[in-house]
Amino acid sequence: MVERKGGPAAPSNRPIDRSSQQPVYAQLAERLRQQISAGGLRPGDQLPSEAMLVREYGVSPMTVRRAIQLLADQDVVSTAQGRGTFVKAVQLGSATFDLRDLQNLFGNDAATEVKLVEARFIKADERTARKLQIAGGDYAIYIRRLLRVGGEPVFYHRGYLIYDPARPIVESELEVTVLRGLFDGTGTTLIKRGELSMAASLLTPEEARILQVPLPAPGLLLEHLFFDFEDRPVSWGWFVGRGDRFRLRTRVGLE
Repeated sequence: MVERKGGPAAPSNRPIDRSSQQPVYAQLAERLRQQISAGGLRPGDQLPSEAMLVREYGVSPMTVRRAIQLLADQDVVSTAQGRGTFVKAVQLGSATFDLRDLQNLFGNDAATEVKLVEARFIKADERTARKLQIAGGDYAIYIRRLLRVGGEPVFYHRGYLIYDPARPIVESELEVTVLRGLFDGTGTTLIKRGELSMAASLLTPEEARILQVPLPAPGLLLEHLFFDFEDRPVSWGWFVGRGDRFRLRTRVGLE
């Protein structure tokens, strides 16, 4: 039972499985997580003391410390020097979102079609030159592409690529900036890292026409900047997607 007047909750008596391949400290951490998930330990409750856990589970003090550290690393508990370890409250600020919905969307090669709308040389304006770290007026490659899934237009991509005959990146970069290549890891090995940012937007008349949605229409803008293994920019651009096709999901707290 949990002592609601500030004392630590009694530990569960579920034994540690010594024959398991799972480390003992991880099993202990899981037992405590289960108590928290079930409501036996709630935000603000103090965990049983080290001595109580040692006695209850027949483990060493070092094992208890490793289990508590694991829970702290997972942002489940916090330790106050001289006071003990306490269950943390759910913090929405710590929520993280992934792009799994996009990965699922582009995971079917047969259903995904990439149409090259335009590819041409342009002289880089001030913003493009700054992003690609080239001189204003230098040549870059400008591309526009449309990504369809099951015949339906879903993403409109515009991007600027470095033009340098000494850097063989153009053909491979054209592949990697297709989202499917980014998600499944089949893109070029010439890309070391990337920076992505996401924002909500209203589709422009051009974007709405290409994506075949009536105005006004919400959109999802995914900007990318990719670098080679010398940490030099390779490409900069953005995908604009139909807002009605995407929803970001995450979970907070313990299940």
